[in-house]
Amino acid sequence: MIGLDALGIAAATLPAAVAVHHACDRTEPTRWRNTGFWGIFAVLLGVGPWLPDLGNGCLVLIMVGLATRGLRPSPLAANEPQAQASRASRLGNRLFVPALAIPAVTLTGTLLVDDGRIAGFAAIDPKQVTLVALTLGAGVALLLAMRLTRPPRSAPVAEARRLVDAIGWAMVLPQMLAALGGVFALAGVGKVVADGVVSVVALDTPLVATIAYCIGMALFTMVMGNAFAAFPIMTAGIGLPIVIRQFGGDPAIVAALGMLSGFCGTLMTPMAANFNMVPAAVLELRDRFGVIRVQWPTAIVLLAFNIAVLTLCAFPGGPIR
Repeated sequence: MIGLDALGIAAATLPAAVAVHHACDRTEPTRWRNTGFWGIFAVLLGVGPWLPDLGNGCLVLIMVGLATRGLRPSPLAANEPQAQASRASRLGNRLFVPALAIPAVTLTGTLLVDDGRIAGFAAIDPKQVTLVALTLGAGVALLLAMRLTRPPRSAPVAEARRLVDAIGWAMVLPQMLAALGGVFALAGVGKVVADGVVSVVALDTPLVATIAYCIGMALFTMVMGNAFAAFPIMTAGIGLPIVIRQFGGDPAIVAALGMLSGFCGTLMTPMAANFNMVPAAVLELRDRFGVIRVQWPTAIVLLAFNIAVLTLCAFPGGPIR
């Protein structure tokens, strides 16, 4: 049965390919440092579940040491802008086909194989159907892109390395912060947060509890830099015991809109470096907070929308009672 472990192996192919590409580049002065960093990341994604916790922790510390010394790879030669413009003009809107294939395959797979059974055989873990469909969609998109553009066979790996090198160590932030959120949840930080909120605001109606949960998700995400890190803390502290158990909120709606509220916080914080600071550096913007300045009004509107939808749709008896 295809489960989370198999998806981890599939995800590990990207940093593994980047590590091999660095190792083969003899002109790069820091190739072994970069090879080690991305190689270890691939090991953690691919075989981490089978390694002891101490082993995983040691590998993470080695990654931190390599990143601290600096990942400064030699930039790859970019494709000629004129050649790129010529190919783009020739292909036109067909360039969007590979990108659109990802959501199309993901949605189709999720709806058609919702129970994980294919021809009556339990082929996929029902909890991971969407992620398996997403992985399949990425593979289909890659094949379509190769078919449309007909680049050299090494192009996907080379372009993956170019993107990864541009982002640098910040690429691993989502995984690291999500793990940190899990540690905080196990340490009981969620209860501490809930007690602090209750001492300030009386969460005596579904509406007030929803507002506290969604705004708390956004604010905690701004502090942590990642909604996946904030989710277990705020859900364990407010979402699950108060919004869901006490007031009967629909778990699926509460969890989905809680995450979306956290993503609103992602749009407004420099702590989300891989989303907000790295693009400003890659695009060489004069204002390093320029991305955040453009995004925050939209984030506020979306947060208010999430609160409204959750309060109107999640509670059978209504949000004010």
